[in-house]
Amino acid sequence: MRLEPSMRWSFKVARIAGIDVRIHATFFLLLGVVAYFYGLEGGAGRSFNAVLIWLLVFLCVLLHELGHALAAKAYGIPTVDITLYPIGGIARVERMPEKPVEELVVAIAGPLVNVVIILVLGAVLWATGTMNFGSIVGHPNLLQALFATNVVIVVFNLIPAFPLDGGRVLRAILATRMEYARATKIAAGIGQGLALALGIFAAFNGWLLMILIAIFIYMAAEGEAAIVQMRSVTAGLPVSSAMVTRFDTLDHRSTLNQAIDVLLGTSQHEFPVLDDNGGFAGLLTKHDLLVALRNSGADTLVTDVMVKGLPTVLPQTSLDRALDFVRQAGVSALPVLDNTGRLVGLFTPENVSELLLVKAALGKKKRGIA
Repeated sequence: MRLEPSMRWSFKVARIAGIDVRIHATFFLLLGVVAYFYGLEGGAGRSFNAVLIWLLVFLCVLLHELGHALAAKAYGIPTVDITLYPIGGIARVERMPEKPVEELVVAIAGPLVNVVIILVLGAVLWATGTMNFGSIVGHPNLLQALFATNVVIVVFNLIPAFPLDGGRVLRAILATRMEYARATKIAAGIGQGLALALGIFAAFNGWLLMILIAIFIYMAAEGEAAIVQMRSVTAGLPVSSAMVTRFDTLDHRSTLNQAIDVLLGTSQHEFPVLDDNGGFAGLLTKHDLLVALRNSGADTLVTDVMVKGLPTVLPQTSLDRALDFVRQAGVSALPVLDNTGRLVGLFTPENVSELLLVKAALGKKKRGIA
């Protein structure tokens, strides 16, 4: 299975409760930067302590994401993986909870894990007589630093800025009183407004990390709103209404050189590879084709490069369900097979977007006539 762009630079490090835990390559870059600058200040000992604190902080972040994942699992929603980034973690679930109360529970589960950590660390600090606000803010020891960091994680995540946990809680509450798409639009708008304010404030104070976080929140809110809007418009529509029916295919004996000839003769970016019986064997993407040309050469067989084991969809499969399959598989297209197993089309999110544009244009025309 081809990895999503964000996963190309991530590495699996563990599997917990049936969930793959991945670390993005930039996370190691962060550790290197931390080790270097703290090493300049206090030598190898201070460098080691700083790296240890960061690792423990991200252990808390991992536990936070596991809280989301296990809460989702309780509602029958599997988590594909959890990826740790320098600015936090992301649990990738197969689908969002369908009921507002379910989303509320899943969203609040992560911060609740950090609250438990705060209570445990607070009890230890109190018992050892080191629950001192001055030292926690000024020069904290390891436990004090973890205590303070978990407080920050809880406070930050409960800010009602979508798609942070607080924003999802806000959407869940709004969704009990209005349509899900409208609730998402309002929560996303609030999130973007807060992200813009945070970005301006961070820019005036020279806080680069905060600027990056603000950009991430703004773009993520916009993306989530677009996805939910797409789902609301496509609800009830089948794959057959948006699938590509005119496309070129490749034989499984073809080489990359032959695939290039087909690529240059079309605007197509995904090519189904067929076996001897004309059945679907795999999918060769333009990106994978070009990468393989550089790395392996033009005589490489397409079967060595194509994506195998992809889920398939039927023409009558709903668009929102097919979009879930695309997101889970991390590919740009899926094969559409009829009830006999014959390839009859390609399903791409790009075609769904074009369908939405057509519907929007027709809607405007009808309103103009009226």
